[in-house]
Amino acid sequence: MYSSDDPWYDALASGWGESDGTDVPEAASPVVGDVYLEVQRSAAFREVRSRYRRFVVPAVAVFLSWYVAYVVTATTAPALMARPVAGAMNVAMVAGLGQFLTTFLLTWAYARHARLRRDRAALELRWETQELTRVSRGGAS
Repeated sequence: MYSSDDPWYDALASGWGESDGTDVPEAASPVVGDVYLEVQRSAAFREVRSRYRRFVVPAVAVFLSWYVAYVVTATTAPALMARPVAGAMNVAMVAGLGQFLTTFLLTWAYARHARLRRDRAALELRWETQELTRVSRGGAS
């Protein structure tokens, strides 16, 4: 049924990707691991993480509060949510559409914040980490 031309033949023959121990990759050098620990402890990394948290934590708290308020109001005050706003539109529909609008605005704000406040610093950390890793593995600098 399976031939040697089948690229999945070896995987199927060895038990769907279960390793027999002969193809275990070499563990990363402890020196390489130290590079990542060094970068993680660096002031630049802490600053990138701090900028991320300063945006994400309040944004998530505000968005989840808005969502929970919508759900709680919809279940506990159906008369309020059924109140007409304009034509066939009621408070529930306006608030529901507001949820979509808030999602898109939050996505835009996150992407803008990342682009303006974190991307450059994170890219510099990435290049620094790659260079340190290459040097620690004995590659060209």
